[in-house]
Amino acid sequence: MTSAPAIRRYRPADRDALDDICVRTARAGQDSRPVYADPSIFPAIFAAPYVHLEPELAFVLDDGRGQAVGYILGTADTPRFVEDFRLKWLPLVANRHPEPSGPPSSPRTPDDEIVPLLHHPERMLVPEVAAYPAHLHIDLLPDWQGRGHGRALMRTFLDALRARGVPAVHLVTGNTAARAFYDRLGFHEIDVPDADPGVTYLGRATDS
Repeated sequence: MTSAPAIRRYRPADRDALDDICVRTARAGQDSRPVYADPSIFPAIFAAPYVHLEPELAFVLDDGRGQAVGYILGTADTPRFVEDFRLKWLPLVANRHPEPSGPPSSPRTPDDEIVPLLHHPERMLVPEVAAYPAHLHIDLLPDWQGRGHGRALMRTFLDALRARGVPAVHLVTGNTAARAFYDRLGFHEIDVPDADPGVTYLGRATDS
């Protein structure tokens, strides 16, 4: 027997599904597997550390049969998360995704561009977003997009932040197709002069 799709809290049994969702949406909302030699680097950076360090802020879209088909996760306190990432998470995964040593390969591969993000969590400490202490990641499998589930996930996450007294949240996106979605949810662009090309910082209050 199945029930209607619903949002629920993350469970440890969802871990493989979250990794799969992350891999299948990591390339600006598209599947990373055709492009990256080891796409497991994406959940190691953008999904797994959050459910390991702050599982209470991880929520999934359940398809009604127990399978996670989307998620929203993040942290209430980015500076604290960066410290925990460095001390508690990176030692668990660094050997699986070693940082390249020596001069950069030429030409650089897509994997070469991503792996250093794992080893330098301090990149998340951006002065321009200090007033937005929380940050988030949200991903849905393609078949579940455009049906209101993303909005419901975001509402759940914002409610959880507000209950903790967190005033504002930010996200970082390189997915131009998703920008209209964030705009509709009340996010506005944050000017970060040193942002990487194609990357946009967005923020909003949790109570608006």
